[in-house]
Amino acid sequence: MSELESRVEGVLVKDQVVVSDKNMQHVLEQKGFGETVMGKFYLKPFESLYLVYVDRLKIFKGRQTVDFDGLMAECIRQDGEAFTKFLIYRDLRSRGYVAKDGFGFGSDFRVYERGQFMEKGAKYVVFGLSEGRREKVGTLEKQIGQISAMGKEPVLAVIERRGEVIYYKISKIEFQQNRDQPGLSKVEF
Repeated sequence: MSELESRVEGVLVKDQVVVSDKNMQHVLEQKGFGETVMGKFYLKPFESLYLVYVDRLKIFKGRQTVDFDGLMAECIRQDGEAFTKFLIYRDLRSRGYVAKDGFGFGSDFRVYERGQFMEKGAKYVVFGLSEGRREKVGTLEKQIGQISAMGKEPVLAVIERRGEVIYYKISKIEFQQNRDQPGLSKVEF
């Protein structure tokens, strides 16, 4: 199931994991995981959670090992959306997509077409919304407009209460203004 053949070891720093092994850094990068920042290779919280979940990452904090629940608790302390991001990321990875941190629209990811990572830019921006959470239509409209303006396709990932993720491809539509006609009432959006 996992994309990595061997187990990676890393050190927890706040909610990110630092991987020191240069060979593993290269393998992880080729598979679409992590990034180098100021000479250190970091895994994002959702990447670390996923790799621990599929038993491909062993995390240390000092001399203690950190399990999935401990990592999740630390991630949620740093970011209240950590569980939502993990669910979306896990689902995208299980479907064969490479997903990287998004552009700042909340729980979002840049998602590459299958087989296109490192060859082409991301095609989609997936942003999440948990079932039952209220969101203003104006906020969604603004996000969709910004994502579309970047040349990416916006996709809404709705997380059901059971943790299942359902995707909706979204596009902006413009309604023609209704002309006053007998029997029709004027509606403004």
